[in-house]
Amino acid sequence: MERRTFIQRSASSAFIAGTATTLYERGLEARSTGPNDRIRIGMVGTHGRAGALMRVFAGQRDVDVVALADVDTRYHAAAVATVKGIAGNTPKVFTDFRHIIDDPSIDAVVVGTPDHWHAIPTIMACQAGKDVYVEKPDGHNILEGQTMVQAMRKHKCVVQMGTQARTSQHFQQAIDWVAEGHLGTVLVAKAWESARQGNIGKPADSVPPDGVDYDLWLGPAPKRAFNPRRFHGHWRWFFDYGTGDLGNDGVHRIDIARWALDTAGKAQGMEPLYMPTRISALGGKWYFDDIQEWPDSLQVTYEFGNRTSTKPGRLLSYEMRIWAPYGYNDESEGVILYGDKGFIIIGNRRWRAYSPDKKLIAQGAGENGGASHMRNFLDCMRSRKRPNADLETIGHPSSILCHSANVSWRVGRQVTLDPNTELFIDDPQANALRTRPEYRKPWELPTV
Repeated sequence: MERRTFIQRSASSAFIAGTATTLYERGLEARSTGPNDRIRIGMVGTHGRAGALMRVFAGQRDVDVVALADVDTRYHAAAVATVKGIAGNTPKVFTDFRHIIDDPSIDAVVVGTPDHWHAIPTIMACQAGKDVYVEKPDGHNILEGQTMVQAMRKHKCVVQMGTQARTSQHFQQAIDWVAEGHLGTVLVAKAWESARQGNIGKPADSVPPDGVDYDLWLGPAPKRAFNPRRFHGHWRWFFDYGTGDLGNDGVHRIDIARWALDTAGKAQGMEPLYMPTRISALGGKWYFDDIQEWPDSLQVTYEFGNRTSTKPGRLLSYEMRIWAPYGYNDESEGVILYGDKGFIIIGNRRWRAYSPDKKLIAQGAGENGGASHMRNFLDCMRSRKRPNADLETIGHPSSILCHSANVSWRVGRQVTLDPNTELFIDDPQANALRTRPEYRKPWELPTV
């Protein structure tokens, strides 16, 4: 198969928003979605989270999962058998995802890879005119997320990020309750992560397993010896491939907190919440004695609003204690919204609202499995409307909160973000962390 030539990434670091949202949405409406009766999907990744996505998409009434790609050929046979067992068809299977990109009959690409492989397949899929469902966060760094948004807009694609709370019923119930204004003025939200993770040890470097295209797995990341803890299941704890638990589980909680805080503000006539201006992240890798690089203890504060403005600002905080064997507010991970007329606690499968004197005044519960979120993506492929976790308006802004906090932690101080350019103001050291020092050839970030 003819291999696609990669283009040098743009030298400009500023983010150009492109045409107005209304023009973008008109373009979506005008675009064909492909076959009227069936949506043909290619999967990038087949096990772990990608395997869960594969099983749900294969089970949809109007979907054919026709192609799979995974660098680990040891999973190929089982993945093909899984799709065949669910849907009855036998998908093609590849090691290299570019076979899926180059297939004009495929309508959408589902990207369930490690973080360092989110951006390039998404951008290439958009350039090939395909819609995309991509796991969170949107990219490995800020520049990747910006470029993904640019590709989505330019090629008028539907791109859904995998923050499934945006579609789960009980989260929507909680947000609807907040939108009714019961909490009064809300200026502070807090998210937390206290679900205990494990020690990953300090194994020695070794040889990649037979059947693994390790060079392709590394992709744009630096070339280095194989280590079992830098591979399946544990890659997220390393700078080269992941974004730590902030971009793993934290992005879900931060996204819900931002959503709830914005909703509460709108109920009181406040301006929409967009990007934070000041970000501070304190903490460290203090608990686990292993080869993880990202922190296991972290306290992040985001300030929204111009400090010189007469309009009120808002605060969002996030706490990470991934060594704690107990929860907080009776939830291992969740969000609390503080208002002058009450507060609400939103967990993974329930929410509870209280009066100022701590009396329970409303509650709800529901699933958080993600199937409804994938259904929302498929429905939007047909309608050409923005999905519930639209990359530009939902996914990328919430991912920015994770990336900017990681930057703050790595430089060891507070950073100030320009919400319009997504550059750190007068801060070359922080801006250097908006992207990789180098993308390993040929896996450079495409120019859009």
